[in-house]
Amino acid sequence: MTISAKLPLSRRRFLGTAAAALAAPAFVRKANASSGEINVMMWSDYLPDAFKDAFKAETGITINHTPIGSNEEIINNMRTSRGRGFDLVSPTNMRSPQWEPLELLQPFDMARVPVAALNPALVKIGEDEWNFGGAGSHWLPQLWGTEAIAWRTDQWTPEGGVPSYGDLWSDAMSGKMMGRPHSMMLGAGLYMETIGELEPGAMKAAYASEEAMRPIWQKVTDWTIARKGHVKKFWNDADGQKTGLLNEGVVIGQTWDGPILAMKAAGDPVTYQAPKEGALAWVDGLSIPVGAENMDEIYAFLEFSFRPENGGMTANLTGYNSCVLGADQHLTEVSKKNFAEAYPGDALDNLWAWPREPEWYAGVRTEYVDRFQAA
Repeated sequence: MTISAKLPLSRRRFLGTAAAALAAPAFVRKANASSGEINVMMWSDYLPDAFKDAFKAETGITINHTPIGSNEEIINNMRTSRGRGFDLVSPTNMRSPQWEPLELLQPFDMARVPVAALNPALVKIGEDEWNFGGAGSHWLPQLWGTEAIAWRTDQWTPEGGVPSYGDLWSDAMSGKMMGRPHSMMLGAGLYMETIGELEPGAMKAAYASEEAMRPIWQKVTDWTIARKGHVKKFWNDADGQKTGLLNEGVVIGQTWDGPILAMKAAGDPVTYQAPKEGALAWVDGLSIPVGAENMDEIYAFLEFSFRPENGGMTANLTGYNSCVLGADQHLTEVSKKNFAEAYPGDALDNLWAWPREPEWYAGVRTEYVDRFQAA
């Protein structure tokens, strides 16, 4: 099961707050009050200092965070180290076909996981798609989010109040836009579907086979190369998105929700909104590498992270959305307002859920991304 293309109509319904009153499971954690450490390779903005400080204050455990900006960084590091050096990594939900043949992850001991605290539909992704060799789930959901359109509110307003991926490539934004190469090409393809340059549904059809993918991505590559002069900057991580909009002359970008909504909450002149074609949706999770050494610390981290108040704290600080049931009860009014403005009307019905990627897909896509970047 991949995440539904039609997620529920509000954060409240998505997280199932009927379960908010459930108490967090009581675990006897050997790691409590220890002086241990846990080594985590996670997306660059997922572990704010306030979270790490609160975790250490309660458990005595220090979180050593190695930040990453792509799934490829996680996979390449794990290949190089043969699954050693880290206790937790954070793959995205649709990457299971690439991880399974590597045999670099181990299943969770679900008896030690407070699984009832998590959205059950997202837990099922791990049970179905990350159950490698029938050994059990190798993935637990942590945060979900989207990639859509961000812009400087003091310099631009979308026509009709709703942006489009096509706005990135408009003549008015030439030399003023940014994006992550492979996903901005996907966004361009979704826009091309709406203007007759591609058949409707072509970008999802490209996942069916390499033979189906190549002619579609060739058209996207040719179209984006012809407009490459519009690109001011390619970003790779959360900080790159922030500096682009604040300090580097970017007016509009295709970005993650978290960094921009965190900036918006801080009072910066930026906003973020799902486009007409649909925001790209994903779920990032947690997995244990085969060489993990600090097992008690891992399960202490899970128990702490999966409490509603800590899920809410993470959402408030990062701008992303917690997979913990009841986390929305701990959101600030600013976070609630920003979420509603990011997904107005039927935007949550119109999410474009990133499909499960076949093992061959990322490599072939990289061929076209390299041509675009090198052009």
